[in-house]
Amino acid sequence: MGCDAHEISIVITDDNQIQQLNKTYRSIDKPTNVLAFPMQEGRFADITPGLLGDVVISCKTAQKEADMSDITLLERMSQLLIHGILHLMGFDHETSPADSKKMEDKSLELLREIETNKNLNAF
Repeated sequence: MGCDAHEISIVITDDNQIQQLNKTYRSIDKPTNVLAFPMQEGRFADITPGLLGDVVISCKTAQKEADMSDITLLERMSQLLIHGILHLMGFDHETSPADSKKMEDKSLELLREIETNKNLNAF
């Protein structure tokens, strides 16, 4: 992973919309907190070479999770955005415990760069 400039699209939505996306693209019929849609994969990857992909976040779910974790909505959004971007960059916490650890470490590193709350966990 180099330092080439890439663009991402960030969509903030509600639980109903993210549930539809989750159902359509992951066959999971329930809301989730964040979805990532990479644009650098598949047969159409060359159409927009500078677009890394889309990150979709449910504000309602993020707020619920922030409340449960006793953090601000913006802190939770930072966690989710970093998580989504790392997925766009090829990180995957579901493939193995080692990959999960690698993604968590990178998430924490990035959070420390952008958040003032140094007690904030990676995800």
